[in-house]
Amino acid sequence: MGVATAPSGPASEADRTGPGRAHWLQVARETADDLATDAVAREHAGKTPFDEVGRLREAGLLTLLLPTEFEGGGADWRTAYAVVREIAAADGAIGQLLGCHYFLSWSARFFTEPALAARFEQKSAAEQWCWGGGLARQELPLALTRKAKGFVLDGRQSYATGVLVADRLVVRAERAGTGEPLAVVVDPAHPGVRIDGDVDTFGQRLAAGGSVEFDSVPVAADDVLGSLSADEDVLSPLVALISPIGRLLSVQLLLGMTEGVLAEAREYSRAGHSPWHPAWPVGSPQDPQTLTVYGELTVLARAASALAEQALEAVHAGLAHGPDLTYDEYADISVLVTMAEAAASRAAQESTTRALDIVGSRSASSRLGFDRFWRNARTHTLYEPVAHRLRDVGDYFLNGAHPPFVLPA
Repeated sequence: MGVATAPSGPASEADRTGPGRAHWLQVARETADDLATDAVAREHAGKTPFDEVGRLREAGLLTLLLPTEFEGGGADWRTAYAVVREIAAADGAIGQLLGCHYFLSWSARFFTEPALAARFEQKSAAEQWCWGGGLARQELPLALTRKAKGFVLDGRQSYATGVLVADRLVVRAERAGTGEPLAVVVDPAHPGVRIDGDVDTFGQRLAAGGSVEFDSVPVAADDVLGSLSADEDVLSPLVALISPIGRLLSVQLLLGMTEGVLAEAREYSRAGHSPWHPAWPVGSPQDPQTLTVYGELTVLARAASALAEQALEAVHAGLAHGPDLTYDEYADISVLVTMAEAAASRAAQESTTRALDIVGSRSASSRLGFDRFWRNARTHTLYEPVAHRLRDVGDYFLNGAHPPFVLPA
């Protein structure tokens, strides 16, 4: 087991032999349009999203980030972020599922040797795996105990995205005796793995989240990817980039939900509905209160989007620096992503709440489905709160303190 010192960064357009960014954005738009046609009905049904994962797989989106040499899409993170945002605008839960898949399926590049990471990616591409799980710290950590032929995994993870549909799980476990946190790959089909869809959330119900119990599950040495320790002797600045890369997926997810609810509310308003002035003629743009709310929400959304673009550029540049990246440069990137998280969280919560005011009492109708945006955004922000991270931004601004290494839930 080793720690990668130079995970593969984004390839330039000239280096890629697969479809370009424009192709994948078109595929994402078509897939999003497909998901939007029955989004309300699917959300109400709340079924495990095997069909939705099938749509993503058929569109080639599950293998988007994998190398073209393995028949993957060969895309970079900029493209992956745009795809998640497009999907989330149509269905926030499936956007979260896809973002989690991208984060976890790419994690081997950071935590293990290139040859082993390539073997995982080759197998994932060949069998079109969907990845689930999570690397955030658990209150009761999973235990990884050394055995003669490898390790044994025990414990319970209370919540993990995608586990109900995953072909492979990536989880955080602590080595028995030392407490070192490690990233571990597990086959959920093993009889010692028990997955339960017991997470009865009011939103993000199609993100295939659930709890997972591990009962003496054997783990081969090659399935232990590497250390998640925040110790600077173990964690290089380049490997630490996995934190802002993952958290920027959350930003894109929230921006997608923001843009999705505003687009649907706009179509509703253009049909001539006004909760404050029912007498306005059909299609009237004259309602000043509606215009004011749209103006305020547009400013919030555009400001958050601009900050997210700055964060994306910083992440892209950090990957391009490779092993030359310094801790100070990593701190700059991490803080910028944190600011984008805070802006996107506010934009999503404000937009999904106030869009209900724009629609008025009709928004209480489950048939229209406007409530799903609020429930999805609020559920996600509860799992990924940003209030405490603003303190880290302030500490960095005032004292130059580097932010802690935090992995997304």
